[in-house]
Amino acid sequence: MIPRSERDGVRRAVEALLESSSTLFITGAGVSADSGLPTYRGVGGLYDVETTSEGYAIEEILTAETLQHDPALTWKHLLEIGKACHGATFNRAHQIIAEAETCFERVLVLTQNVDGFHTEAGSKKVIDIHGDMRELVCTRCDFRECVSSDSEPRIPPPCPQCDSVVRPDIVLFGEMLPAHKSERLYNELRMGFDVVFSIGTSSLFEYIAWPIHLAKDTGKCTVEINPVETSVSSLVDIRIPLGASAALEQIWDHYRRMRA
Repeated sequence: MIPRSERDGVRRAVEALLESSSTLFITGAGVSADSGLPTYRGVGGLYDVETTSEGYAIEEILTAETLQHDPALTWKHLLEIGKACHGATFNRAHQIIAEAETCFERVLVLTQNVDGFHTEAGSKKVIDIHGDMRELVCTRCDFRECVSSDSEPRIPPPCPQCDSVVRPDIVLFGEMLPAHKSERLYNELRMGFDVVFSIGTSSLFEYIAWPIHLAKDTGKCTVEINPVETSVSSLVDIRIPLGASAALEQIWDHYRRMRA
């Protein structure tokens, strides 16, 4: 039996969606939890070790500086992250978010995850603000390649064009967010969204919490889906303390029945 508070949250979220034409989904590691991926703290939520076997903090190893001076060390731990994605794929939460694009005039996904599951599930408007582990780029030339999450490259992998080191196209610790993605996010937020969902993220980064604050300031509906309280829990209009797939499945089922 679903607690009454959760049922009320689902009902209110559905009512907001029925009156909206645009929706923003902000997603974190909790959305991929049902795919078997961990919800740890590191890059894309996929690293659970603070101090590595080499005696360094993971924030020291997964940096552009270490990649430049000791690429084998950085790549060793990048592959540990990659192993978490082996054999995994998108889940029902990703599918529902993708299906939402057929029901609203504007739908945008802002994700911190680097697993690429939103795109695999069919979402077309995705800002993967931290990048995608499967996209490899050369540190010197314009070489770019999309690889399988199950692939295991030579460490460190050489660029086939210039023999320089190749790296995943992700934001490492201490790096700036990609300017073109930040600008796109800013432009989308400037247009506004009727409903803003925060799903499976602790919202610790300013640019992840900012859309919630902006929606509140402009009187738009905000919804948080997360089993645990976060930095935005006290701000949102509707809080549903469930996992991503369980909550979205209920919301989507009720929404489609009401819309039919």
